[in-house]
Amino acid sequence: MSEMRRRPNESFESFMRRAKKRWQASGKLLQVKKVQFFEVEKSRNMRRRSAVRRKQLTDKTEYLRKVGRLPEEDRFQDKRW
Repeated sequence: MSEMRRRPNESFESFMRRAKKRWQASGKLLQVKKVQFFEVEKSRNMRRRSAVRRKQLTDKTEYLRKVGRLPEEDRFQDKRW
């Protein structure tokens, strides 16, 4: 990890700008993003199993809502902008 210090009378914003430029030039930001968003590819059978499971769960919740055992959700009620 590179060590950087603020210069005398340097604002925090300019210090962050300078640090970001240095990280960008060194390639550390790209490396971190690659690691952060890397997703191991699942096999075809695993994808199918998870799709079937998802479908079963949505069908079950829809059935329970129709029967009246689950309350109807108001989709826009919980969103707070």
